[in-house]
Amino acid sequence: MTREGQADQVKLKIVGVIIILLSMLAQACSTPVVSRQHSGMRAASGPPQDFGGIKKKVALLTFFNDSPHGGDELAVTATEEIRRELSRTGHFIIDPMGATLYGDSREVYAGGGSKLPQVSRQARVQGINFVVYGRVVEARVRERTDEIGMIRKTRTYSEAVVEVRVHDVNSGKEILNETLRGHADDDSYRFFMGDQEEHLAHRREMLRYAVRVATRQSIPQIIGATEKLEWVGRVARIIGNKIYINAGRRSGIHISDILRVMTDGQEIYDPETGALIGVSRGEVKGTLEVIDYFGADGSIAILHSGGSVHEGDFVTLY
Repeated sequence: MTREGQADQVKLKIVGVIIILLSMLAQACSTPVVSRQHSGMRAASGPPQDFGGIKKKVALLTFFNDSPHGGDELAVTATEEIRRELSRTGHFIIDPMGATLYGDSREVYAGGGSKLPQVSRQARVQGINFVVYGRVVEARVRERTDEIGMIRKTRTYSEAVVEVRVHDVNSGKEILNETLRGHADDDSYRFFMGDQEEHLAHRREMLRYAVRVATRQSIPQIIGATEKLEWVGRVARIIGNKIYINAGRRSGIHISDILRVMTDGQEIYDPETGALIGVSRGEVKGTLEVIDYFGADGSIAILHSGGSVHEGDFVTLY
């Protein structure tokens, strides 16, 4: 090959390299830059959906029906609607044993709410953060039916009023007291002198639906009232250098989380009336680091700083 041919080949190779470099540069400019903080890691635009916050434990007391219509069925409807909707949010754990401490809503109302702060200490030991209770205040159903014809159009209208209240266990205070209204209407056609039992069943269903509509409205308000409450757990057991906490994976605790160990707060009473005003915030005794899980919803921690950690001490998320 002549020198001129070799020179042409070199020029072609150089041009090819330049084209490749230019195409790589263009691709880099058109691709969003991802800042890297460490080898194999990159900065995220926001927290992923599966890394939620810690879940607060709720004692849901069975509602009662204060209206002359619907009986206990409406009370159960209101209770189960709140249970279902709170569980669906993913923010809470409904404690199945919570009602054993407080009884039902009727007992709380009958005592003027005095039982709530009285058992707050026991509730905190059990890991309960707040109590939801209430009643069906009103429930009624009305009908308007055509007066002539074998098949008559009937419009049914139902309404319900439900009172929902929330008690914060840690502060000993009521943080929500809302009265909510629900309405439902329905058009149907029935044979004149039709099945009376079917007619009554339809009225009961309309009442239940109105109660569900009213109760469901409380969920955003419960979330709003409780989202700023501090989660509180407890040291359940200490074995050697391992400290067992009564909350774990199900509650939203993560490995390497740091927990503060708190002294018990003091109950503050009004000197004139003797009524409980609230509970003071405890002092920080030290911190723990979560290293593992155990059981259905427990975690294992080791001492991170401080000392004098004892069984029964309360912990909060750092």
